[in-house]
Amino acid sequence: QVRLVESGGGSVQAGGSLRLSCAGKGVAPYTFDRYSLGWFRQAPGREREGVAAIDSWGTIYSDSVKGRFTISRDSATPILYLQLNNLKLEDTAMYYCGRGRGDRVSLTSGDFNLWGQGTQVTVSS
Repeated sequence: QVRLVESGGGSVQAGGSLRLSCAGKGVAPYTFDRYSLGWFRQAPGREREGVAAIDSWGTIYSDSVKGRFTISRDSATPILYLQLNNLKLEDTAMYYCGRGRGDRVSLTSGDFNLWGQGTQVTVSS
């Protein structure tokens, strides 16, 4: 059974950094490349928001994280990463990785049909 498992969340002061990982369990090496992959976040009382996504052609980022977050993947393992730098209070949320229904990059949650359980990121002043 294919599943996604996130890790790497935690508590950090504003301006700090974290690296999130999303391991593909039951996923054969190099098959990650067949799909778009993305990172989303959801704060209490708010809708799930796409922050970064990657496909075979490139990456996209939401305006709120552009220049601070970097998405990457290791297809051999396979693991999806999200490097979070210069964290701000408003970055506090549960972060989820997702696998797309297809192979084109998207920040729309409806374009994803496989999700991990989430990892919490808390930024304090």
